[in-house]
Amino acid sequence: MKLELRNITKRFGSLVANDRINLTVEPGEIHALLGENGAGKSTLMNVLYGLYDADEGEIFLDGKAQDFNGPGDAIAAGIGMVHQHFMLVPVFTVAENLMLGHEETGFGGRLDLDKARERVREISERFGFNLDPDRVIEDLPVGVQQRVEIVKALSHDAQVLVFDEPTAVLTPAETDELMGIMRQLREEGKAIVFITHKLREVREVADKITVIRLGKVVGEASPTATNAELASMMVGRPVELTVHKDPVKPGPEALVVKDLTVHDALGNIHVDHISFTINAGEIVCVAGVQGNGQTELTEALVGLQDHVSGSITLNGTELVGKSVRHILDSGVGFIPEDRQSDGLVGEFTIAENMMLNRSFAEPFVRRGSLQLDTLHDFAEQKVAEYDVRTPSAQTPAGNLSGGNQQKVVVARELSRELKLMVAAQPTRGVDVGSIEFIHKQIVAARDAGIPVLVVSTELDEVSALADRIMVLYRGHIVGIVPGDTPREVLGLMMTGERPEGVVA
Repeated sequence: MKLELRNITKRFGSLVANDRINLTVEPGEIHALLGENGAGKSTLMNVLYGLYDADEGEIFLDGKAQDFNGPGDAIAAGIGMVHQHFMLVPVFTVAENLMLGHEETGFGGRLDLDKARERVREISERFGFNLDPDRVIEDLPVGVQQRVEIVKALSHDAQVLVFDEPTAVLTPAETDELMGIMRQLREEGKAIVFITHKLREVREVADKITVIRLGKVVGEASPTATNAELASMMVGRPVELTVHKDPVKPGPEALVVKDLTVHDALGNIHVDHISFTINAGEIVCVAGVQGNGQTELTEALVGLQDHVSGSITLNGTELVGKSVRHILDSGVGFIPEDRQSDGLVGEFTIAENMMLNRSFAEPFVRRGSLQLDTLHDFAEQKVAEYDVRTPSAQTPAGNLSGGNQQKVVVARELSRELKLMVAAQPTRGVDVGSIEFIHKQIVAARDAGIPVLVVSTELDEVSALADRIMVLYRGHIVGIVPGDTPREVLGLMMTGERPEGVVA
């Protein structure tokens, strides 16, 4: 099925999110839509999917004009969408999620779950997904949850598939698997729109590339274009794709972790008797496939885990057993891996989010009264300094693109006087221009003498930032190696192997 978008325009008040955009996607083609966060990519696809009404323009499928009054119309016309933030009910099974909105009943008016289970098995076998229709969504890894989203779209016989930032929450291995799935779908004749800002993925899988900047199509590019050329088209200026940092000049030991163990309420151990140190003015990156204890480690450092033993000291002060408020007030900055759940309150304005961890003290609160002028001036300054793309600091944070939400979190944490920075997946779902900026801020914190712990599943990011790299596997430290350790060695360590000469 051929998809054509002609002169699509979408406005939100004075903001023109899409400005007369034209796009054609042929059957059996992967067409990448490349652009910065806030460029208008997701807005355009939400128009296609019936979530937004276009102010101008038309949608054509196989030459026939379409008028979608909602996602149901788009699905019925053969369009499927795999969202960046999955549209699944966590407490439902795979089969139950498949049925949502398309419930079929059998004898006695009971839901025909057997039919949904069979559909899951049929599509899973076709693509090698190995999905159990009776598994509960919240018990599945993120990469498997994404497969459920794909199965949902295919179960309605989608001929045009939209992948909206599909790799934002995936590990490198899961990303490679997704690329294989997309190629398989292309071979079946599906028209695929691949929304992303990750240059390597675009060059690897796309047949055509359309670049959007500030709501407008600024050109088309070939997958053979260099990363620098694509980045320049996206951002509108040359982008530095490598991290420049001076040789590390570590100070005294600042963070000392000894025999740290973290387990859940059922007794399952996620961090198993690990010990390490970070010096002042040093970046230590934690590498590993997601789910090997990284989340529990960072949450233990800021007091978010209940079942912790061992010792965590910062400049000689014990943190284990202290409240989150106490730890944050002690000078610990925290960029959580899930900005939507843990980093922001979507209904609050950008300004309100900027003061979340300082909402009880000066300069924002004085004698029990919120100092609105102070907060407004501070937020506007940080919006400008961190290049947050928004009409104003009074915009709800939930209305921002993912990358701009991340900038708000980074701005809030780095604008405090810090004694430790803990950054979990600091550039997840962020475009190249924002990545460049965030990396510079992290290096600047290190150069100011702050000890920094970065957790990332992106090996490129780990290698670019790290002075030392700690590899976790099933809650154990496989080894701590220099920042310039080859990717091949790191990849081997991420499987639990310890190469000769590497010390745990």
